[in-house]
Amino acid sequence: MSVSEQARTRPSYQHAAGNFRIQEAIAGLQGDLQDGLNACVECCDRHTGSNRTALRCLDGEENLTEYSFEQLKDLSGRVANLFASLGVKPGDVVAGLLPRKIDLVAVILGTWRLGAVYQPLFTAFGPKAIEHRLTTSEASLIVTDHANRAKLDDISHCPAIVTVASEGEHVAEADTDFRSGIAAQSPDFAPVMRRGDDLMMMMSTSGTTGLPKGVPVPLHALLSFAAYMRDAVDLRDDDVFWNIADPGWAYGLYYALTGPLLLGQATTLFEGGFTADSTYRIIDKLGVTSLAGSPTAFRLLIAAGDAAAAGAKGRLRVVSSAGEPLNPEIIRWFAASLDAPIHDHYGQTELGMCVNNHHGLDHPVRAGSAGLAMPGYRIAVLDDEGNEFEPDASISFIGRSDDVITSSGYRIGPFDVESALIEHPAVTEAAVVGVPDPQRTEIVKAFVILGNGHMAGQELAEQLQQHVRKRLSAHAYPREIEFVAELPKTPSGKIQRFILRKAEIAKQQQS
Repeated sequence: MSVSEQARTRPSYQHAAGNFRIQEAIAGLQGDLQDGLNACVECCDRHTGSNRTALRCLDGEENLTEYSFEQLKDLSGRVANLFASLGVKPGDVVAGLLPRKIDLVAVILGTWRLGAVYQPLFTAFGPKAIEHRLTTSEASLIVTDHANRAKLDDISHCPAIVTVASEGEHVAEADTDFRSGIAAQSPDFAPVMRRGDDLMMMMSTSGTTGLPKGVPVPLHALLSFAAYMRDAVDLRDDDVFWNIADPGWAYGLYYALTGPLLLGQATTLFEGGFTADSTYRIIDKLGVTSLAGSPTAFRLLIAAGDAAAAGAKGRLRVVSSAGEPLNPEIIRWFAASLDAPIHDHYGQTELGMCVNNHHGLDHPVRAGSAGLAMPGYRIAVLDDEGNEFEPDASISFIGRSDDVITSSGYRIGPFDVESALIEHPAVTEAAVVGVPDPQRTEIVKAFVILGNGHMAGQELAEQLQQHVRKRLSAHAYPREIEFVAELPKTPSGKIQRFILRKAEIAKQQQS
């Protein structure tokens, strides 16, 4: 089906009235928001009966194992019985420090079946990051694997520990062995019904500008998750869906696991680390048609070159991007090299996705825009005095206000400069900050990662400066360029410009 033919089959944005879509989502739940809802029932139990595939798990060597909704229901019951035997009650928090494997999904569903609250912990976290989040949530139990267990040794007031151990791995005497524990339990566990306002997750902000803060997520957020998967991602029955985001973060937990399972659709987990080669192999092996991820990952696909992408061209029906603004160059490259439309989506841990260029709704897509408010949401843009602007229906995310650079009276958004730099064939990634300057208030400085085969030097720096001058304007080009091997990022992949900015200020103070 051509893109134009697909558009004719999609409902128009104007006719996707918010109240109607909300009522449609509520009607799609098996439970009741007032006093009879369970996330495991919604994401698993109600989809049993036809032996449908629920989960595709690829290990580090890309070996595939598939699980049905019936198998997930069985595991969730065993996990719920195990946790209940360890004293976990409805409303308690269970933290998971686990890689992308079947055990992770079993822990999440079992926690929900019990009426408890799941807290994700990214496996790249160190002890301090883990301790801060456990203290915030007051978790009563933490489940981890042998590879991450040592991180918990020096955490004060650590909750009870359940360890997932493979054959031959040791489980500490004080820990509960996950595998033998669930093997001894019955798969029968009546789901504990909760109200829509009761919690299902305890998240944390990404810590872009400071210590992460706790984000409680209620059960009625399921309505939002379903709307995003349906209207923005346009997940269909015949899609092979893969969201490469890690479930240790909001976009992965909300939309790599909860969202697709909620719709009764199979999702994909890959235990290995991200590389362009493995991504293209998995797209080919599984026949992936719907891909989701972050611009950071997509830039690495571009850096691998057109030759690496050739085998995947035409395979993807839609691609969804979230986590950072989507550079125009990425949109052009996906269209030319993969023959796939990639749309920018915007959201927050606290809100879920709320502004999207919807694959599933027919509306104009404006270049550089994050899209339109998701049906059921009302988005307002306020000025410094709190007055509401009246823009057109589309919303653009330029950057954080504390990242905006003021130079010679001009306000410069770092994202615009970064986007221009990335369009140069030598550049793989870029971060732009303002550096204090006595004459201009600030000057624009760029930190640039080069692609393979390109050599750093003054000649290339001048080429990049002229490239930005032509693409943007004379006042916005980076007056300083520093070539670097890596950029500071949050564990979820967002560039931490404030670290670069602080380092530049410290250097000036020392000189």
